[in-house]
Amino acid sequence: MITLLSFAAAIALLVVFHEYGHYWVARRCGVKVLRFSLGFGPVLYRKRFAGSDTEWVLSVIPLGGYVKMLDEREGEVLPGELDRAFNRKPVLQRMAIVVAGPVANLLLAVFLYWILFVHGVPGLKPVLGEVVQGTPAANAQMMVGETIIRINDEPIPSWQELRWTLLTLALQKGEVAVEAQTASGTTVRHTLSLSSLDAHDLEGEFLDKLGLHLNQPAVMPVIGKLTADGIAKLAGLQESDLVLRADGKTLASWSALVDIIRTHPGQSVALEIQRAGSVQTISLTPQSVLESGRMVGKIGAAPRVDPAVIAAMFTEVSYGPVDAIGQSLKKTWDTAAISLKMLGKMLLGEVSMKNISGPISIADYAGQSAHMGLTAYLGFLALISISLGVLNLLPVPLLDGGHLLYYVAELIKGSPVSEQAWEIGQKIGIALLGTLMVFAIYNDINRLISG
Repeated sequence: MITLLSFAAAIALLVVFHEYGHYWVARRCGVKVLRFSLGFGPVLYRKRFAGSDTEWVLSVIPLGGYVKMLDEREGEVLPGELDRAFNRKPVLQRMAIVVAGPVANLLLAVFLYWILFVHGVPGLKPVLGEVVQGTPAANAQMMVGETIIRINDEPIPSWQELRWTLLTLALQKGEVAVEAQTASGTTVRHTLSLSSLDAHDLEGEFLDKLGLHLNQPAVMPVIGKLTADGIAKLAGLQESDLVLRADGKTLASWSALVDIIRTHPGQSVALEIQRAGSVQTISLTPQSVLESGRMVGKIGAAPRVDPAVIAAMFTEVSYGPVDAIGQSLKKTWDTAAISLKMLGKMLLGEVSMKNISGPISIADYAGQSAHMGLTAYLGFLALISISLGVLNLLPVPLLDGGHLLYYVAELIKGSPVSEQAWEIGQKIGIALLGTLMVFAIYNDINRLISG
């Protein structure tokens, strides 16, 4: 229920902002707006306010909305209202009306990021853990315990920002300059190569291939939380059980247990545990889960960790109200830019189409972020709002960017694009968007099946 409600709230907010952008600019340009609809299809509810020309509508299909304006191409217009018809307005005004929807989504993202930056965004400290030999990080002589301060002179306040910055730079490959601070406080500099990353790596945890791992405290193999109906719970494991051995191997840490479980998908593993002073053996078969292109084992168990140790791993990224404006603008710009770069690389075949998500995945992410709290949910809304704005600016007929393309052509040639060109464009747009939706839904279903 939380997933459904959070998804519905997200769609409603983003669509209302997008369409209100069109509506607001249209009214300022003197265009008569006949209907403002949240959703498509049959009308569930309608309202017309006193003295207003606009009918406000809630429709059955909630995945979108529209603003219907007075237009001679869509129906007869009375002579006295011709000056209020959209098609009679100067081309620059029509362009402003069309672009207003995507811009409204981008402005919403800026506002949401501003709220987050002023409030404070929790994040993991960018401290390096194990640096695997033979990886780019090891070749760059990066060491355990170093705190990443800057990458290419850009401040890195958290591990999440480290990952985001490297993902952005990974699309360009090449080398990056890393400034770090050792545990003793000495500043060191490294040159990290990203040239070994390929399209497949960007689908999963690409930091692993670079040899970058978050510094995590040593965690004993003591069972903490258990997933309801998970393999571990069904096998008889209980909270506070100390796992002494797994598959005959003595365990010194939780990560050692995880390594054994992950490498035994669908295979029986014998766990020797200590419970209330006595030792006993429990056998279980880890569930097989597809992760980053390979099958791994999972049992639905988490370690027991001292809350104070976990708290020490976190930091809070926040800015003053004025500085937060610049940070929110930068975050929105960077996110929009990487979205376009990823899309371009998908079209060129350099990045897998598996990165496209559809309504099922978006609903899942909405539910997950809502469960994590308001901060995570606002971050999700900002990201989806940027995606919606960028998608609608693409030069594809049916989208706002497609209409904008027609109006640019009109500016250049001095006359409107022919009706035949509009019709051909509509058919091309339907085909492209239909293909995109098929890919998105296929990816959604594939994620559900593969876990």
